[in-house]
Amino acid sequence: MIYKNICRIAKEKGISINSLEKMAGISRGSICKWGSIDENDKIEPGIWKLEKVAKILDVSIEQLIEKSS
Repeated sequence: MIYKNICRIAKEKGISINSLEKMAGISRGSICKWGSIDENDKIEPGIWKLEKVAKILDVSIEQLIEKSS
């Protein structure tokens, strides 16, 4: 859910996930792991990471975590 929302919003803004990770100062591949299907590989993002990503994408944290209809 978080991963899909971030991907959708980033695409709308013309920002790649790799660039977003660099701008937010988070490890390469981190955002992809937020959406991993494999529970052993899945990572829940910290609030500070969500805040940085939301700020870069110019959206609220709620928009990143909301469930799609």
